[in-house]
Amino acid sequence: MTPKLCKAGQQLRQQVDDCFTDRDRRSDGWIADARHIAGGKSDHIPNQSGIVRAWDCDRDLHGVSKPDEMPYLADQLRILAKSKKDNGRIAYIIFNGLIASPKKSWAWRKYVGVNQHTHHMHISFTQKGDADGSFFNIPMLGGTA
Repeated sequence: MTPKLCKAGQQLRQQVDDCFTDRDRRSDGWIADARHIAGGKSDHIPNQSGIVRAWDCDRDLHGVSKPDEMPYLADQLRILAKSKKDNGRIAYIIFNGLIASPKKSWAWRKYVGVNQHTHHMHISFTQKGDADGSFFNIPMLGGTA
């Protein structure tokens, strides 16, 4: 079975690509590499249906030295998830040594994992994101929220 990124991940990636056409993609990724597989548990590892529920987005949204806007994008995704207007598709977000999830009502807290995600933002999706590729309504990505 060929792995596929969940529909929510595909939609979010498309929106980021549409809004930041020249962005750096070196730290982008969705399919597990050897480090993920060795750890045994990662949303980058395809499930039994071949669906991957994680996407990493490179921090440099402009492709050149310009203001760092990834903290704002990460926060807009966090706010959307907290508002529950994302249809419950976002499971958690990791960025720059912080994690946000429903566990602490979507407040940023220290992330204790080995990879502090300083070069990219990690977004994990829930099972709802497998088939729900609807628009993410956040201002930085063309939304009006």
